Amino acid sequence: MKVSGPWLDNPHAQAVLGMLTAGGYHALVVGGCVRNSLLGVPVTDVDIATDALPEIVSNLAENAGLRPVPTGIAHGTVTVVSGGEGFEVTSFRHDEETFGRHARVSFGADLKQDASRRDFTMNALYAQADGTVVDPLGGVRDLQARRVRFVGDADARIREDYLRILRFFRFHAQYGDPDGGLDPEALAACAEHSAMLETLSRERVTAELRKLLAARDPAPAVAAMAQTGVLAHLLPGANPAALPILVHLEAGSPGGWLRRLAVLGGQAVHLRLSRAEAKDLERLQTALGRADRPAALGYRLGAELGADVTLARAALFEEHLPEGWQDDVARGAAQTFPLKPADLMPVYQGPDLGMALKRAEAHWLAQDFAPTRAELKSLLGLA
Repeated sequence: MKVSGPWLDNPHAQAVLGMLTAGGYHALVVGGCVRNSLLGVPVTDVDIATDALPEIVSNLAENAGLRPVPTGIAHGTVTVVSGGEGFEVTSFRHDEETFGRHARVSFGADLKQDASRRDFTMNALYAQADGTVVDPLGGVRDLQARRVRFVGDADARIREDYLRILRFFRFHAQYGDPDGGLDPEALAACAEHSAMLETLSRERVTAELRKLLAARDPAPAVAAMAQTGVLAHLLPGANPAALPILVHLEAGSPGGWLRRLAVLGGQAVHLRLSRAEAKDLERLQTALGRADRPAALGYRLGAELGADVTLARAALFEEHLPEGWQDDVARGAAQTFPLKPADLMPVYQGPDLGMALKRAEAHWLAQDFAPTRAELKSLLGLA
């Protein structure tokens, strides 16, 4: 079995692989690039594994006219810059001792030892420079079955890094068989250690959840998270019931992860959102409690958030989407309220001015943007 693609034919990647093999060392691409290539999905990063020690990798790179950068030397990783592109080259490793996320590792291990310290079998896949796949742990079989399975003992892998609980569900959402169920041993281990998610940094948890909810259909994975207690620790008070409805209503359109987060509800106390994300989530949640029509939502929130609220509300209340809702949201987003504060002054000032503007705006929205500036002023006794 072989993998292929522009990512592997890339002369800059081949230069790094050739640099290592010319020095008498093994050089294999590893992990996501091999997995994704076998699945026929885009490859983003090309990582390389070798039996050469980090200092040897650096020396070989310099001798080959490439630039080594010790980006993760304590973990055995040297980034080799070839043709302006950076490729992470990591020496074969095995764990001597683990401390949660951290581990004391030894270098110079063989390929099977290196594979045995990875998280899932589908990530423990390697390929030679010509694309020949090397599969020391049966990862191809699991990948073909779309089965996400921990390497070795699931409990031990999770104890090494509790973020792997979320990664398990995220990988199922992205690569798993939605009808095949989840690995029982892994589910039991995730349930056993679910409370430890609260000890992780909010940045790491948020990054993983963002990827999970951005998957084509995260609903089965999120339902399993709820059943194991993981969701309750991650988002206290969340309810996954409306998520599959939302995914269905999205009908192939890009799934916004914040929209899906808003539908889940719960308290985002363990997440680290950007200011823009936190603001959008608050606006989403507030708008879900209003009865605005799609056009009014587009006006109040803009086209993107207006569409998010329309979809989310239909999912939460199990309603049909209004006919022509997308056009209405876009039409509302293009509207500009005809009145300005100066139009009401000096008759209205202070709090009265704000109340009058709100009254006029509510009437304007109720009449589907039809009233003119003159008509609105007449409504307020300013004709």
